[in-house]
Amino acid sequence: MKQETFTYGKYSYQYYLIKQNRKTVSLTIQPSLKIILKCPLGFTDEKINRFLKRKWNWLEKQLKHFQKYKKTDYKKDYVSGESFLYLGRQYKLVVKKAKKNSISLAKNQIHIFTIKPINNKQNNKRLLEKWYEERTSYIFKNQLKETAKKFHYDFIPNLIIRKMNKRWGSYLQSKKIILNPELIKASKDCIDYVITHELCHMTYKKHDKKFFKLMDSKIPHWEKLKEKLELRFI
Repeated sequence: MKQETFTYGKYSYQYYLIKQNRKTVSLTIQPSLKIILKCPLGFTDEKINRFLKRKWNWLEKQLKHFQKYKKTDYKKDYVSGESFLYLGRQYKLVVKKAKKNSISLAKNQIHIFTIKPINNKQNNKRLLEKWYEERTSYIFKNQLKETAKKFHYDFIPNLIIRKMNKRWGSYLQSKKIILNPELIKASKDCIDYVITHELCHMTYKKHDKKFFKLMDSKIPHWEKLKEKLELRFI
């Protein structure tokens, strides 16, 4: 998937292009105003532009519709009612007064139990971030252990959890794997995809045919998981 620009008269649009093994062309506008175009592998730039020109009127109407209802981005206040991502699902935050600090999941909700006033945003944020850190460490370590079973390495690389601007993961030649903590917001199959990708780099450093052949043998549908991950967070 790569980002492209479509210009039509005085209008200019940024869109995400996905070429895949398919026969038809699909144009999607997300409520976030992201434009996604899926097309066959052999589709040329000229054909893409012709298609977008034919769809221009529909494209404009869709964008105006979503712009009308699009909420302004805002910083989290860490109060009841807000939504937070965890393992690929949205959870509604519920803050409750309690005699002991704790956090638990219940159905589609994240419950913060706090000894301090429930409107203490800084405290709620601290409790939730600590919970995310603990869950991230636990899940990443277990997922790395499970995913490593697909391979026949004589060791499991050390795990480092570190924020990265443009990467979900990275393999270091010092036998370490770095995972982006933001990945805890993605589903477990996407986490497995990222870890598998980095474990494949232990055998092949470059993204060459041998690397992708190894990826195919470990996760035959890895491209769908890659797309799922990218579309969720672009």
